[in-house]
Amino acid sequence: MRALITGGAGFIGSHLAERLVAEDHEVWVLDDLSTGAMSNIDPLMQGPNFHFSLGSVTDEALVGPMVDRVDVVFHFAAAVGVKLIVANPTRTIETNIRGSEVVLQAAARKGKLTVIASTSEVYGKGVRIPYAEDDDLLLGPTSKSRWGYACSKAIDEYLALAYAKERELPVLIVRFFNTVGPRQTGRYGMVVPTFVRQGLSGDDITVYGTGEQRRCFADVSDVLEALLRLVDTPSAFGQVFNIGSEQEISINDLAGLVREATGGRSQIIHAPYEEVYEEGFEDLQRRVPDLGKLEGAIGYKPSTPIETIVDRVIAHARDHGE
Repeated sequence: MRALITGGAGFIGSHLAERLVAEDHEVWVLDDLSTGAMSNIDPLMQGPNFHFSLGSVTDEALVGPMVDRVDVVFHFAAAVGVKLIVANPTRTIETNIRGSEVVLQAAARKGKLTVIASTSEVYGKGVRIPYAEDDDLLLGPTSKSRWGYACSKAIDEYLALAYAKERELPVLIVRFFNTVGPRQTGRYGMVVPTFVRQGLSGDDITVYGTGEQRRCFADVSDVLEALLRLVDTPSAFGQVFNIGSEQEISINDLAGLVREATGGRSQIIHAPYEEVYEEGFEDLQRRVPDLGKLEGAIGYKPSTPIETIVDRVIAHARDHGE
């Protein structure tokens, strides 16, 4: 396989690049390093099957030739993290929609398989639990920046499916639910690495809201296994798939788990959302994926327990002095 990963210096993208290179595939990464980091891909830089370009996914002159030379495009470049999304709504919407447009236009010229990384955020407030791929979407008001991100990713999905219908472009859309693992940063609001950093330093572990909101966390290696199995399943092309874990945990319980796993020195405190997000920020009480469609298509779903995921994040943070 010859693969292009946009946003390949980011958390999930760098893990995908690492796995593909280890399996002797040739990988090109395009990243502007706005949220990714060279340290994520430094171990790959000297290998003959790895190529890195610094630049924006919105640059048509750069993206076009890169797409032409590969067999599959993994489009991961996007604005990510609730903090970044709320603070920079213009950048979020423009990057997500324009970047996907450029990638899909280039891919359609040569009929290249394109994987669009979407998000559980597109479900918005949800209409039922667990979230299934064909459920209605329920977004909040346009006055709240968070829903602009959700809407931009939904438009990415609509655009990809339009190319599949009108141009017969092979596409896959994957909605990631809280993927976690080594190298994930807490800078943009990701809860597990944030709690781990606080716990290792002995600082207060800060839970926003009541902490009774429940989430499902999937290990990045499990997520990539599901993703690559889908890429090898042509019958899945042209469809949307949830990828995540079905194992729920409250944020309070997650904080307690991290506290004990990092030595138990930290106190767990609660703070209002307004301290870090915009006034009137809306959070969801539960977000659980229905993985039935994924399992039916590839015979696999992520299952690594949250305790193991947390231990891996802690081990990486200790090894790298984070």
